[in-house]
Amino acid sequence: MASIVETDRPIHNGMKLNISHAQMNTGDFNWTLIRSFLAALDRGSLMAAARALATTQPTVGRHIGELETQLGVVLFERTGRGLVPTVHAHRLAEAARAMASAADQLARQASGAQQDARGSVRISASQPVTCVLLPPVLLQLRQAHPDIQVELVSSNAVSNLLQREADIALRMVRPDQATLLCKKVGQVALGTYAHRDYLRRRGTPRTPQDLLAHDLVGNDRQTDILRGFAAMGYPMQRENFAVRTDDLNAYQAAVDAGLGVGFLARYVARRNPDLVPLLPLLPIPPLPVWLAVHREIRSNPRIRQVWDFLAQALPPALA
Repeated sequence: MASIVETDRPIHNGMKLNISHAQMNTGDFNWTLIRSFLAALDRGSLMAAARALATTQPTVGRHIGELETQLGVVLFERTGRGLVPTVHAHRLAEAARAMASAADQLARQASGAQQDARGSVRISASQPVTCVLLPPVLLQLRQAHPDIQVELVSSNAVSNLLQREADIALRMVRPDQATLLCKKVGQVALGTYAHRDYLRRRGTPRTPQDLLAHDLVGNDRQTDILRGFAAMGYPMQRENFAVRTDDLNAYQAAVDAGLGVGFLARYVARRNPDLVPLLPLLPIPPLPVWLAVHREIRSNPRIRQVWDFLAQALPPALA
């Protein structure tokens, strides 16, 4: 049995973790255990970690168990509410994140070095963008580059390009990481809309103040609409909304069904001829649209082709 010796590698707050020479042998160490450990640490449960890693809950649990066995410590206390990290988990976290960052950088450099233009490109964007704006654009892309497959990630969360959750991302805020290449490709115009049937029942609002007497479709936890009303001098609470949701597809469906007055991207609203634009002078700032990609991946031929195509095709699609 290998003896346990203390390494000189600091882990957290200047403390050290006991690791055997056998455990430090890179030929024996399974680096996927670190990813499962960090996913569980950041998300607080095996189920959430498995979802983030696109794997199964038993797999994540097995990885954590193997890591605990290798290190000879307990990393998590299992409770009914999820995983509670132990002091050993906090000590290991800093070194684990450094290892994961190095592995991600290696993967990016390897991807950037590929010369074959065939293969898959993973694109991440919000639900309305992936469901409404992108499909016609991607049809043109596939016709122009049939050897490139598209993996489309529909999520309102900002995908982490540094950790390869996506190759290219469309975002409504400009990424601030210096290692990302960003290009503004247009902006999303927003407007106020209601279904014709709703307006026949409730009348048509003529001024922003009229909206206060109407059923409004608003957000649940997001505060964008509340802040917009506050900027106009109408402080409101989430309870003032007749329907609340942070799911953008569900939000659109609520307005389409005539549940109330809502605020939609114009490229989304124009798909439904029964939606009536209201209050054209209501000051709703447009949302910028940014293309983002990691600089190291930019040299990958197929990612470069998709990037260049989207940069040309999205501005007219957004107009």
